[in-house]
Amino acid sequence: MIGYLKGELAEIKESYVVLEVGNIGYEVHLPASAIMELPSKGSAVKLYTYLHVREDAISLFGFLTKDDLEMFKLLITVNGIGPKGALGILSAISADEIRFAVLAEDVKTIAKAPGIGNKTASKMILDLKDKFKLETAFEQRLINQSGNHGGSGIFNKRDEAIQALTVLGYSGSDALKIVNQIEITEDMTAEAIVKLCLKKM
Repeated sequence: MIGYLKGELAEIKESYVVLEVGNIGYEVHLPASAIMELPSKGSAVKLYTYLHVREDAISLFGFLTKDDLEMFKLLITVNGIGPKGALGILSAISADEIRFAVLAEDVKTIAKAPGIGNKTASKMILDLKDKFKLETAFEQRLINQSGNHGGSGIFNKRDEAIQALTVLGYSGSDALKIVNQIEITEDMTAEAIVKLCLKKM
């Protein structure tokens, strides 16, 4: 119903902002990670929004990117994850990390999110696994990195190692699982990661 809002940041609170659009102040709930990235009060900002309607409340949820909004919509389709739970997940883990964690069946990473235990994390993996493809996950990561968010060196090396393993004939999910078991440090090369993976395999 409301695709996005573009206006002035009137207030920035711990879990929401008030965005003034055409003399109306909209209270928009944001992931904590998005609130930390916001410019100062009085700045112009564009938020992609999701309107959640319940019998007793109407809430507006906002995101800095379309990718985060789409991920939020997917998360709330999982039984047991409501809008606040989905916001909590996106506060703790980026959309890119969620995709890779689901593909790698990495319960531990997802369970880092507040209020998400191993059981809910497993359910989320089961429900969302068919929604993601490894190639698309890599493509989306590159798009996100070329935007405002620079990717860390460790993530780039991890991606290179996964791609190298798939070239060697391992399936995408196997490559993801094995790379997630490696303790990767800043000074490691992608080649060194691949060698460690092959030893484990």
